[in-house]
Amino acid sequence: MSRFTTRPTLRGRMGMAASTHWLATGTAQSVLERGGNAFDAAVAGCLVLHVAEPHLNGPGGDLVGLVAPRGRDPRVLAGQGPAPAGASIAHLRSLGLTSVPGAGGLAAAVPGAFPALLMLLRDLGTWEFADVARYAIDYARTGVRVDERWADIMRTVEPLFREHWPASYALWMPAGRAPRAGETVTNPVWAATLERLVKESRRGRSRDDRLAAVLAAWREGFVARAVTAALARPHRHADGGDHAGVLAMADFLGFRPAWERPVTYRFRGADVVKPPAWGSGPVLLQTLAILSGFPDAELDPSSASGVHAIAEAFKLAFADREGYYGEGADAGPLLGAAYNRERAALIGERAAGTWRPGGGNPYVPELLTPDGAERAGVGEPTVRASGETRGDTCHLDVVDEQGNIASITPSGGWLQSSPAVPDLGFCAGTRLQMTWLDERSPAALRPGRRPRTTLSPTLVMRDGEVVEALGTPGGDQQDQWQLPYLLRRIVGGSDPQEAVDAPAFHTTHVPSSFWPRTWTPGGLVVEDRLGDDVIAELRRRGHAVTVSGPWSLGRLSSVGRDPATGELTAAANPRGGLGYAAGR
Repeated sequence: MSRFTTRPTLRGRMGMAASTHWLATGTAQSVLERGGNAFDAAVAGCLVLHVAEPHLNGPGGDLVGLVAPRGRDPRVLAGQGPAPAGASIAHLRSLGLTSVPGAGGLAAAVPGAFPALLMLLRDLGTWEFADVARYAIDYARTGVRVDERWADIMRTVEPLFREHWPASYALWMPAGRAPRAGETVTNPVWAATLERLVKESRRGRSRDDRLAAVLAAWREGFVARAVTAALARPHRHADGGDHAGVLAMADFLGFRPAWERPVTYRFRGADVVKPPAWGSGPVLLQTLAILSGFPDAELDPSSASGVHAIAEAFKLAFADREGYYGEGADAGPLLGAAYNRERAALIGERAAGTWRPGGGNPYVPELLTPDGAERAGVGEPTVRASGETRGDTCHLDVVDEQGNIASITPSGGWLQSSPAVPDLGFCAGTRLQMTWLDERSPAALRPGRRPRTTLSPTLVMRDGEVVEALGTPGGDQQDQWQLPYLLRRIVGGSDPQEAVDAPAFHTTHVPSSFWPRTWTPGGLVVEDRLGDDVIAELRRRGHAVTVSGPWSLGRLSSVGRDPATGELTAAANPRGGLGYAAGR
């Protein structure tokens, strides 16, 4: 196990925050310093992520969180909206589509991120909406610096914005060109929207009434009216066609975020907590179940044997995800000990190159390779001048001195995913691209049902107390990058920053959740820091290894609390150059 760190694990007692962007971390810590709890801090930090990383998330997108007030059981913050009533397989097939496009209004689920944050603030927070929103309003007014990745995306989609999405062009390219790295970008339109929502909040007498007024303006007032009107106008989609979206006022009115029970699996004395199987979270739990019979020595994620075992276990768990996961699915049978002993027995010395779901009657999706997608004429092999985006997301973790803890993964509503809504300053999400236009699939597109999301935060418990919260962006890689962290912590004894900094890897032997839904049989992507000898051994075992840069995979962060001492910890990721932790 590696002991190298790029920075220390932060330790203290007052409060800790870690995220994919330092402005969100600083905001969350500021709230803690001013007397807010972890949930107030998480809401304020997530609102800032909408401004600081609008190419990775937005208020019109989605959000999944795991939260645990001190002394209470963890809960899932379910901010994933469902498919609109008009989003049916028959309708999309009638447009000549064989899959849901990766960009454009047809892929829009009901926006869930912003309502979920309001619910978190109402039920577990203590601050007013005006107080948590003021940080985001300030950054939207005064601006944030554009980083290299953001600038690259803007250069790529500039022709799309200029030729087909004029509202996006006006909002994000007011100088008549894509902003460059290092330049400051403002979003006064979103600032004005937030200020209008703050004004709405002053209508209520009680705090609950004030938050209800904000939600009403969102789901039945000026926000819902503007979003539905904008998407109803035909506009360019990732398939190259111009289509009208189907999101309607009734869809906004019919959706409310919810608190749900998580799924838990005990591994080596730790209870790992994940969102249910309408998302992808149980994939990590099943992978742990498959690996539970392996000796500790064979679970080192820095060794060839460890990488091999982990990758092969993930292949099996992902095959079961495609076979069974979706709205209403029960992950319990897939986490059973006997079933996963059978699955583990399939792991041999050689890398598997075939699709191997288990159980009685699994769904098997169309297995399309990247070359096959190009021949079929769908998608772009990289990005994505069409606006199609794969796995772009943010993450934030917060813990306060009382022991309240939150792990939240906001995503969707990327500025490049759908035309900007005039007068609002954001766009809708594209989460419906994760559904299949095949009635046989448990993740088929169905009106009123949630798409199977990749958003997958994690909590870890010991003896009934939450001791750690973590998560990362990365689409189908989110759980793949979190599991080695957990093994390094639970089995290897690494401290949080050591586990964050250690080399990362993931398999691509899974149909992508993102359009055009391709896979690479036997594919394995590794950071080159894994080492030449390890990489050579993985190739000898039959893995189709792609060597990536030394600090290129994932942006995982974490916070933790020792129940015995009250000490708090935080760790953030050097990858991407924007993630930081703060605390004392």
